Amino acid sequence: MSKLEEKALLRIGRVLELVGVSRSCWWAGVKQGKFPAAVKIGDRVTAWRASDIANLLDRIASGGLSAKG
Repeated sequence: MSKLEEKALLRIGRVLELVGVSRSCWWAGVKQGKFPAAVKIGDRVTAWRASDIANLLDRIASGGLSAKG
């Protein structure tokens, strides 16, 4: 991942595509601390750091975390 890509912000739709969970499952995981916290970039705009999502996907791939439970 390039430096620019590491600093990219991903909206919820893209995060859900990458992680493969439902919106309600994602928000429950964020609330429990299982998934990365969001970054508010506007009054009604929330995003996640691409680097945080990449780290999450690495943990899931290595068996350190189940995306669905």
